[in-house]
Formats: sequence, structure tokens, C-alpha cells
Amino acid sequence: MRIGELSRRTGVNAHQLRYYEAQGLLEADRGANGYRDYGESAVLRVKQIRHLLGAGLSSEDIAYLLPCAVGEAPELLGCPELLDAMRSRLRRLDDQMDRLAQSRDALADYIDAAERVGYETCPPLDDTDLEPVPA
Repeated sequence: MRIGELSRRTGVNAHQLRYYEAQGLLEADRGANGYRDYGESAVLRVKQIRHLLGAGLSSEDIAYLLPCAVGEAPELLGCPELLDAMRSRLRRLDDQMDRLAQSRDALADYIDAAERVGYETCPPLDDTDLEPVPA
């Protein structure tokens, strides 16, 4: 099937499909006319890629995991190398979440402090550039 058909059947636009191919996640044969020709298994592969992307995995992670993927969801075979890679990704996500939580808490503290001070002490804003007007 051509890229347009694969796009229609998976709901993934052609640009993304070409990106998956460039990342080594998806394979296509080339016809004599140069058009991409995907096999029926490409539909399943694209669905697997979408699910794994939804789990926060990078295309590099997914390239590593795809040989162990079974089914649309997909189910991943539990080989030790695969589990190590997924645990590493989970640790990175946990670290990012911790940093985001710290940033959120700091921002909430700034908002609370600003609300306690009140609006009366705020210098007037110039509507054109939203910068305080010099006194």
C-alpha cells in the first residue's frame, strides 16, 4: 500500500510516517516509480509505534524495543536488556516529574507571595508592551 493508504488506515499523517521510516522504525519498499510501498504489517507497526510514543518513549527507545513488541498495544517480551532500557527511561521520567513538581511549587509560592502583597503596590502597566511605566 502507498503512504496515503497507510496514513488513512492508521490516522497518522504521511509526514510522521516518513519520519518513522527515517528513524528506522518503519520499512517501505520502493516501486520503480520511487513511491513507497508498505506491506500489510506496517499498519500494526504504526499502531505499536503510536502506543509506545504515548508511553513517553523516544524514537531511539522505540527502535530498540520494537523487535520485542507483540500485538497492537503492544505487549513487550521481558528480556533483561529490554527491561533495563525501560527502567532507565522510567527513572528519567521520574526525575523530570520531580523537577516539574519543584518548579510548580516554586511558582505557586511566588503567586501566593504576590497575592499577599496586593495589587496596590504594583506599578501601572503600559498596555502597548506590558512593561511597568517609570515613576
